[in-house]
Order: sequence, then C-alpha cells, then structure tokens
Amino acid sequence: MPSNVLFRIYRWKYFWLCLIVIITLAMHLSIITNPSELILDEQHYVKDARYILENEQTQRPEHPPLAKLFIVSGITAFGDNPWGWRIPSILMGTIEIALFYFICRRLNMSNRAANIATFLFGFENFNFLLASVAMLDVFFVTLMLAFFLLYLSREYVLSGIFIGLAALAKLYAALGTPPLLIHWVFSRTRPSRWFILTVILAPVSFIVLMPLFDFAITHEFQNPIMRIKEMLTLSSSLTFDNTTHPAISRPWEWILNYIPMAFWYTPHYTGAISPSVWGFIIPVVLYMIYKAVKGNDAGLFGFAWFFGTFLLWIPISIATDRVSFVFYFYPTIGALCIGLGLGLNQAMEWASSQTRKAKIPVMAGIVVFFLFHIASFIVLTPVFIRS
Repeated sequence: MPSNVLFRIYRWKYFWLCLIVIITLAMHLSIITNPSELILDEQHYVKDARYILENEQTQRPEHPPLAKLFIVSGITAFGDNPWGWRIPSILMGTIEIALFYFICRRLNMSNRAANIATFLFGFENFNFLLASVAMLDVFFVTLMLAFFLLYLSREYVLSGIFIGLAALAKLYAALGTPPLLIHWVFSRTRPSRWFILTVILAPVSFIVLMPLFDFAITHEFQNPIMRIKEMLTLSSSLTFDNTTHPAISRPWEWILNYIPMAFWYTPHYTGAISPSVWGFIIPVVLYMIYKAVKGNDAGLFGFAWFFGTFLLWIPISIATDRVSFVFYFYPTIGALCIGLGLGLNQAMEWASSQTRKAKIPVMAGIVVFFLFHIASFIVLTPVFIRS
C-alpha cells in the first residue's frame, strides 16, 4: 500500500513543481540570516524602508512605491532583522516559480517540457539570488509573470491591473508589455479583441493606484503625473558619462561577455547568469524563432518575451545612455528557460524513437547538460559555497 501511494504521488502532474518549490524555499530559508548585515542593494532599500517607517518619507523617490512597501511590511511583521528584510522577497520568488510553470502549461507545452523549463528556471543563479535579498526586482518580475499568466488565461481586466502593479514595483516592468503585443498580433490562435482592456487598464491602474501606495508611505496624496515625471527624471540622470561603478555594462555585453558581478560576502553572492543558460542564449533564441515560424505558441511567446525584456534594452541604452547592470537581464531568464525546455524535450522525444545506438549519445548529452546546470548553481549560489 505505501509503495502504491508513493507511486501515485510521483505520477501526480504537479509532483516536480512542488519538489522544486519546496527545495528552493528550503534553501532560501537556510541562508536567510547569513549574512546578518545588509548586502548588495539592500544597502539602499532596507535603509529606505527604515526611513519610511520612521519619517513617513522615502529616500528613493526614483522608484515607485509598491516594492518598497513589501519590504516595509516584512520589517513590520518580523522586525528589523534579516527575516524582516528578506522574507517578502523569498515568498515572491517562490510564487514566481509556480507562475512560470503555469505559464508554460498555458503555452501548450507538455508536462515534461514544462517541468524541464521550471527546473532550469528554479535552479538558475540570478533567479535564486534576487529572490534571496531585499531588492526590488523579484517583486516586479513576479507581478510581471502574473500579468503574463492572466493574459494567457484571457483574464484581460486582471492582466491590465497586474502589469500596472508590476510597474508600481519597478518601472522596468513596462518592458513586459511588448511581448504580449507581439504575441497577440502574431499568434495563430484567434486573437481576442478584449485584449484592448489590458492595454487600457495597464496605464490606468498605474496612475490610479500609485497615489494610494504613495499615501501609504507619506500619508499625503501626490499628483501621479508629477510623480511619473520625477521618477523618469531621476532615473535617467545616471548615465555612463557621469557614473563610475566597476559593474556597469551595456546590454549587448551581457550576452557577449561572461563577466559576473562578484560580491565577497560570507556566504558569497555572485551576480551572474548561470553558464548553462548563458552559453545557449543565441542558439535558444534562434530555435524559438524557428518554432514560432512553425506555429509553436511557446516559441512565439518565448521570443517575444526575450525581445521585450532584453532586445529593447539595446536601443534604450543607446538613446538614453542610462547606466545598466547585468542583473537587469534577470526578467529575461524565463524566456530562455522556455526555449531550453522546448528544445530538450524535443531532443528526448526524438531520441525515444531512435535505435539504441542513436539514443544513448543524445540522452547522455542531456544528462550532462542537467548536471552542468546543477553544478553551475552550486558554484555560484551562496547556499553551498560558504567562503
């Protein structure tokens, strides 16, 4: 009887998703207090959360209020300590993995392909790193994924509201809108005209909700148009000409040069795309274009996602000269994992129909890739390397 129960659990379609979520959550919690001091851009955002709680004002007006309020809520609930700083990020990062899996399934990827993509996504270094610390990025990326899933589920009203919420966490979430426009235009399934609700509600929800979230910080209502101008002005003021930082880089460098942002804490934190993902960026993007041309919805959506959250950074960088860092690539990781999931699953399907002589080298190559991905995660991720 116990063996039958275990077999049914193993055969449950959400088994691998739950296992990935449980393992990554456990790893996050294992290092939540280590180190116990502020690291990375926690130096900015935790200090700002403290200032909000003490003075009802923000020291970081270049960013919208929502992500800052998440960090404030963590400190309010758990205290001004590592648990309070980081638990909101960890919870959002955990939700992010589940959202990604269901996006894959909504794109008609098989359960195995979705599991492969989710495995790669959950154990990707940038994904894990930015869900471990009190920075703004995990909040806007998780809300952006909710926006994607709601759109794919044809929940157009909620999708418009959620992209507004994502932009209220960090303005860069606006780059999540072009992928849906591309998918809506080029999808071979019959596009719904109700998508116009998403287009309308995205800016409306941003403008309407921002004064409410700002009020939660300052207890004063502020003109949303003036706040938008303030954020854009302050954000664009940091350029390559007037900023010196050893880690600044142009968007095209993120895929042409593998130069991690190393941070020497104990345990260590390294800002780098997992090599197992980075090394396949160009072939995976070309493969997704090929799949899109062949009518594959996941290929189309994955390429559109890559285009919106990465390729658009190139003309933006040239036009504005705004400084950028390699961790700005973080919102694009999911697109590449979709492409890798599709490709690896197709290779496995092809191998299963071949002779043993042809099957063995293909399956061995896939196993080596999975081991390389885990090895990359172990080397880069602070859970395993303590000094």
